[in-house]
Amino acid sequence: MKTLLPYVSTPDDLRSLPAELLPGLAREIRDFLIDKVSAKGGHLGSNLGIVEITIALHRVFESPDDVIVFDTGHQAYVHKMLTGRRDGFDTLRCRGGLSGYPSREESPHDHLASSHASTALAYADGMAKARRLLGGDARAVVAVVGDGALTGGVAWEALNNLGAAGDRPVIVVLNDNGRSYAPTVGGCADHLGRLRAGPGVTVFENLGLRYLGPVDGHDMEALEQAMRTARELRAPVVVHCLTRKGLGYEPAERDLDEHLHAIPVTDPATGRPVSPRTSTWTHAFAHHLCALGERRRDLVAITAAMPGPTGLAEFGRRFPERTFDVGIAEQHALASAAGLAMSGLHPVVAVYATFLNRAIDQVLMDVALHRLPVTLVLDRAGITGPDGPSHHGMWDLAALSIVPGMRVAAPRDAVRLAELLEEAVEHDGPTALRFPKAAAGVEIPPAGSVGEVDVLSSSGQDVLIVAVGPMAEPCLSAAAMLSAAGLGVTVVDPRWVIPVSADLSKAVCGSRLVVTVEDGIAASGAGALVRQVCAPGQHVLNLGLPCAFIGQGSRSELLAEAGLTGQGIAYAIRKELNRWPL
Repeated sequence: MKTLLPYVSTPDDLRSLPAELLPGLAREIRDFLIDKVSAKGGHLGSNLGIVEITIALHRVFESPDDVIVFDTGHQAYVHKMLTGRRDGFDTLRCRGGLSGYPSREESPHDHLASSHASTALAYADGMAKARRLLGGDARAVVAVVGDGALTGGVAWEALNNLGAAGDRPVIVVLNDNGRSYAPTVGGCADHLGRLRAGPGVTVFENLGLRYLGPVDGHDMEALEQAMRTARELRAPVVVHCLTRKGLGYEPAERDLDEHLHAIPVTDPATGRPVSPRTSTWTHAFAHHLCALGERRRDLVAITAAMPGPTGLAEFGRRFPERTFDVGIAEQHALASAAGLAMSGLHPVVAVYATFLNRAIDQVLMDVALHRLPVTLVLDRAGITGPDGPSHHGMWDLAALSIVPGMRVAAPRDAVRLAELLEEAVEHDGPTALRFPKAAAGVEIPPAGSVGEVDVLSSSGQDVLIVAVGPMAEPCLSAAAMLSAAGLGVTVVDPRWVIPVSADLSKAVCGSRLVVTVEDGIAASGAGALVRQVCAPGQHVLNLGLPCAFIGQGSRSELLAEAGLTGQGIAYAIRKELNRWPL
């Protein structure tokens, strides 16, 4: 059978195809996605579900003159394929390769680089305003939004403004599959469920937007007709499309938890990972939290639409009445946690470190201002890897270092994770616990201690290395290299890295050179706080990540580029010693 996909590389190619060939093209796109994403890892289920919508978008609208923005960006793989980037999928999410999200550097068809949820409607609102103010033509502005993104407050702020405008021609293509990672929760999800069951007055119409649908999101003729109608209205309008996440791939359709939302390198025949799953930091946290939940009935858990990825799924199965999924609404998660804590409970809020950025005001003004016992568990802290700059959790230490009363722990291994989690939930004020997206690694037992600071190794006091969390292993490697060269080196793990403890302040006093190593921003994180407690004239070297948006790549590649390996740390210390001899 003749294939179509090699002949469809641009939206113009797509528009030239007869409509009767489109179902065959959709099948080829799905086969291509299964093959390429299985080989590299990435977001699969969401892209399998949006094939027909993306084809219809590029047949009705003329990208890039018509603006199409995706919220969130992990559903844009088909868009990339149809805008000239199909050949790049062999480098998907690799260092220097094709991004797993829209990228302004890759193509004029990508208008956003952000991949955090719920923001596309606000971008679209601003773009439509600008076109009118600048006297532009009547080109469309289209925002493709998943139903899960409508659990985020920013989306409703945008809808509120769009509805009030009345004549602002923004087309909201609502890709409703009933899920984000997990099933979509809340009143909005219930409302969309009623609309799926039958017609009725919609919340969108009550806000002032027009409404078309629901439309079968896998019927290309119906999709094209609805999108053409929406374009002709020249008003803010919602096109409500019903889709099935993972459609066309049996392993994804069978995966009821996430429909293979995001996968590692996988056998495409079975949908199972090629390599056996290793025990990760997330797994260790999940186990320890459940053990604490058995002992402490005041412990409650909150997730922002990610019970599985943040390790709360098992806690939710064992303690469903004490687990709350608030949707993609980190601000609400923190403010609601404050209310729970005010009422005598101890909330554990588990989020990706990058998504904590969205709720810093709540950390400051709702949790810390009231000195409330809320524990943040920050998964994917530091370098995350192939998801790229929007997902690296590298700002958490810098942000939390300015929060009065906040205590932040960074475990170096799974044993310390258990200890620090227990200490965090015993504390009567705000705490945070951070760990990376990685295997938990081997236990690193202490060789001694200075109060609550663990001494990991010591061959002398010429250089003191303060290792933050998982940086302990490369710091020990660097210390061994330096000690072999005749330097006296001590490596300590403060365990609690914010604020700087009196014990750590005492430990740094006896060393000529103090070196801090963290997988956060070097200039403004835990190391910057250590620098403040050092004596005048004492030499301090802060190693960490640059204050820059770091691209995609494996965690090991990116840490090596930042010099955060044993060899890189040892080199930086030698270089510093050449400037300031002991």
